[in-house]
Amino acid sequence: MYLLKFKKNLVEKIWGGRGFEITLGFQLPTDELYGESWEVSCHPAGMSYVENGELEGKSLEDIFKKYGKELVGEEIIEKYGEKFPLLIKYLDINDKLSVQVHPSDEYALRVEKEFGKSEVWYVMEASSDAKLILGLKKEITSEIYKEKVDKKDFSGLFNEVRVKKGDFIDVKPGVVHGTLEGSILICEIQQNSDTTYRIYDFDREVNGVKRELHLDKAMDVIEFGKDVEISSEASREKIKVQDATIEELIRGEYFSIDRLLVDGVFQDESYKNFKIYSILDGEGKLKSNEIEYEVKKGDTYFIPANTSVTISGKLEIMKSYI
Repeated sequence: MYLLKFKKNLVEKIWGGRGFEITLGFQLPTDELYGESWEVSCHPAGMSYVENGELEGKSLEDIFKKYGKELVGEEIIEKYGEKFPLLIKYLDINDKLSVQVHPSDEYALRVEKEFGKSEVWYVMEASSDAKLILGLKKEITSEIYKEKVDKKDFSGLFNEVRVKKGDFIDVKPGVVHGTLEGSILICEIQQNSDTTYRIYDFDREVNGVKRELHLDKAMDVIEFGKDVEISSEASREKIKVQDATIEELIRGEYFSIDRLLVDGVFQDESYKNFKIYSILDGEGKLKSNEIEYEVKKGDTYFIPANTSVTISGKLEIMKSYI
């Protein structure tokens, strides 16, 4: 196996912008607003296709079925079977992202026949006025929430939080979230799911029609009184290894994530399961099995199981693994 790079699956969104082009150097196919770039996906809503090497043109679904544990690791096959577990995106948000909530595995597998959606956001860029909705206010009980929503009164429900570049946000299932002000560029790591329950969309219309809300299902899955965990670059512990600084962002049931700041050369040893590198900034090289890969800001690489990689250059990398 070799390091895989997938073709970007760019998605137009009413809340999107041109940040992928301006900030990350992507070539956008039209003059429309783009809000999502699906970087690594084995989901039918946005399947990834290899764009490098001998597997060029093959879907992640096809190579996952063919290579199995050689690609992702024996432990992943034992735990997830034929379901690839992760989905990696970049988000470019320039207008209000609808207020929404995601279900847990228990609810989603029963009702939607797919994984729940635990996700995390790493803020790559943010305007000075960037403000998110993260959770409900502590005094909002299920009774108060239902009474207000039944009247289509969404005022005073949501916890508003200002965020900045370098913030890491753990958006667990059941946590109400959205965006309110400013622009924000995000690297999102999530379970392999596309299930979202929309609570409020600020009465926007698409082609003259308001977007669908999912109030009953949202009510089923909201966890009232649940805090949202946010870490900043200043608050996180840093470990120096070789020519790299490593920050542990999360160790969780569905994924673990490290932030690597490489300035020189760093040997990332092989691991029993697959890894994904999201290149958040800089440029440099990845070397594995005597093959070199030029990398730059906005790239994403899939590292097969039991594959060591030498990273060189000046790079900021989000490393996701299970």
